[in-house]
Amino acid sequence: MTLATRVIPCLDVAAGRVVKGVNFQNLRDQGDPVELAANYAAQGADEITFLDVTATVDGRATTYDVVTRTAEQVFVPLTVGGGVRSTEDVARLLGCGADKIGVNSAAIARPDLIGEIADRFGAQVVVLSLDICRDPGAPSGFVVTTHGGREKTQLDAALWAREAINRGAGELLVNSIDADGTKDGFDLELITLMRSLSTVPVIASGGAGELEHFAPAVLAGADAVLAASVFHSGYLTIDAVKSEMARAGIPVRS
Repeated sequence: MTLATRVIPCLDVAAGRVVKGVNFQNLRDQGDPVELAANYAAQGADEITFLDVTATVDGRATTYDVVTRTAEQVFVPLTVGGGVRSTEDVARLLGCGADKIGVNSAAIARPDLIGEIADRFGAQVVVLSLDICRDPGAPSGFVVTTHGGREKTQLDAALWAREAINRGAGELLVNSIDADGTKDGFDLELITLMRSLSTVPVIASGGAGELEHFAPAVLAGADAVLAASVFHSGYLTIDAVKSEMARAGIPVRS
């Protein structure tokens, strides 16, 4: 049986508020995360992703009270990332109501973290968050970035994704830094690359701007599509995205 494609609104949070920018820069306030999460759950979101985009930059832990209040209002799976550095961080977030945990910068700095989380809580908990930008010098043409897209590494995106899956990552959240916030559409080349190497679900992120942008991402290999600003602004609704994908023959949850 073909699995339904998930539609996931993303709450990028800084200082307890939802923010959004372009290419991870010039962040603008988009509202209260608890209110937005509750609204998206009511709209029919399949999951909600909560990313503290300045936790690693600021060198602090994720805002646990915001996660707790969000989880109390949301009865769909909640993925939380930002500032996760240890299995104790994961345990605390799961205790606050998170279902899955996103790791990025800390896993790059210490890859063993992926296996430690998977061994203690199960691979289904580990979401490798990949903030990826194009680099013609990399073997795959893409490298990963850290610290909310602010610091470019020399780590090839394809090689790192494969290693992370082997270490226990249960899902890939693939965000294109180049497309992020541009509303010009998902990076289909990047999605195709990740699908070709991944044995776990791939979530496409970065660039959604119109209803017609979502189906091509799924056809390129995404198991789920994630967007932020188009939902926060009210320009698109989750129901409209699902309806458009259904018209394209893509299974979705009603």
